Amino acid sequence: MYFPTAKSYFSGCGGMDYGLSLAGVNIIQSLEIDPTCCETLRLNFNHSILETDITQKTVLDQPKADIMVGTFPCIKYSTAADIHGVRTGDDLFLHFFRHVALERPEAYIVENVPGMRKFRVVMEALTKLPDYYIRIECPVDTVNWLPQRRPRLILIGTKRPLDIKPPENYRRITLAEILEEEPDMQIPDYVYARLKGKYRDRPMISDPDDPLSIAPTCVAHYAKDVSTRLVKDKRFPEGIRPYTPCEYARLQGFPDSFGFTGSVRDIYRMVGNAVAVPVAEWIGKWIVKYFNADPKRQRHGKMQLTMFCDRR
Repeated sequence: MYFPTAKSYFSGCGGMDYGLSLAGVNIIQSLEIDPTCCETLRLNFNHSILETDITQKTVLDQPKADIMVGTFPCIKYSTAADIHGVRTGDDLFLHFFRHVALERPEAYIVENVPGMRKFRVVMEALTKLPDYYIRIECPVDTVNWLPQRRPRLILIGTKRPLDIKPPENYRRITLAEILEEEPDMQIPDYVYARLKGKYRDRPMISDPDDPLSIAPTCVAHYAKDVSTRLVKDKRFPEGIRPYTPCEYARLQGFPDSFGFTGSVRDIYRMVGNAVAVPVAEWIGKWIVKYFNADPKRQRHGKMQLTMFCDRR
């Protein structure tokens, strides 16, 4: 069996790297600018971690890989950006595109929010490279595996057609299963202030006693405000509390054996920005199958194939 190699760009704390590696992809290099994320990557992986500004990184003096993975920041493509008036897109995708266009790997993978589809320049660049078949799955929702609603766009470019099926028949972990038995936390006063309606928005509260209850999307902003996402817990005042850093990581599919560096706020921020591990593993399993398929059984050619799967 062949285990394809991959380079990861905008790697964050390693959710995509970890999930792909679980599927058998051999990560050889991660590129990330954030020092705390890089410390976390070094704590959990043995491959090369480059703490670097990708916009200043050349391409052709880097080691080649079968797959290039880009998880560039999503905030300016998201609907949340409308609130702050910053939904303008981001030019960081151009640097990932630059690396792909010059290296021409066998496959490349992009993960981002569904809102990225609205940016025609971004989508044109990522879907119109000659000699690549393009597969787009959207939305792929973390709720297929975990008690968290987190729809994502997955774009995969391959030099041969890629067979891939949507997630199905997975046992979703319940919210009760991700909670710590004895959570230890000091709850800030502003949590109760939001609960009593002193802020514009009330908190989103999930109930672990309801097997169908799920948490809202994990966000990096939780590092600054833990009052927006709460879970019922009768042991705490008002019967609610925020998620612990461990629980937040579990909501994204990180095992307890995965270590994080930095402060509690750093952990919330890194986890909120991460790719959910089961989503990355699902991608990885299909891409490993692609590399181990018999090329003679595949349909060759230079035709561009773009597929939008919008299952609602």
